[in-house]
Amino acid sequence: MKVEEKLALNKFEIDKEVHITVDESKCRECNMTVCVYTCPADCYVLRDQHITFSYEGCLECGSCRIACDKGAIKWVNPRGGFGISYQFG
Repeated sequence: MKVEEKLALNKFEIDKEVHITVDESKCRECNMTVCVYTCPADCYVLRDQHITFSYEGCLECGSCRIACDKGAIKWVNPRGGFGISYQFG
C-alpha cells in the first residue's frame, strides 16, 4: 500500500479551537517560505506572495514550527479527542 493510500485512511476530529496559529506579519518578512515546502499535508499554500494556512488537515508532525526561523508559527497539540488518529501508526 502506498503512503498516500495509508494517509487517506486516517481519521480527523476537527476542533473549533485552532492548535496552530500563524503570525502573518512575520510571514510577510520571510522570503524563503519553508513552511510551504516542509508541510507534508500541504496545510500551507503560497498564493500571490501571501501564505494561506488551514489546520484541518494537519498531520501533527511539527515540521512547520521547526522549519520556520522567523518564529511565526505557534504550535500546540490539539485538545484531547481532537486531531488525527492514524490507522497505520
